[in-house]
Amino acid sequence: MSLMTDRKRVIGLGSARSGTDHFWKATVTSVALLVIVPIFLFSFGPLLGEPYAEVQAALARPFPAVSAALMLIVGFYHFRLGVQVVIEDYMQGLGRKVAIIVMACLSYGLMALGLVSLAQIAL
Repeated sequence: MSLMTDRKRVIGLGSARSGTDHFWKATVTSVALLVIVPIFLFSFGPLLGEPYAEVQAALARPFPAVSAALMLIVGFYHFRLGVQVVIEDYMQGLGRKVAIIVMACLSYGLMALGLVSLAQIAL
């Protein structure tokens, strides 16, 4: 016997109304990272140890720049989702809310910083 109504079972929302959505976002970003990380590594692996001018020339091309931007966006978004789960599991009260807000700001701030830095190098 389930304590959920038929409507809640169909909608798939629990008492917090966001668990399923959070799970799907984490799953989609995980699958996206399975594709993006190898592309990023193969496009930037040869550039390790190269002079700045060569790295700048490589980032001026669209494919490496887009792969780096996707890595930054999807990677930091997935990071935010994962840290939020850890904070929700191990913290309580006002500290939990503050920590989630701080980590979200930190994640989006680092994402923006990375994208601006990428744009400065590429342009």
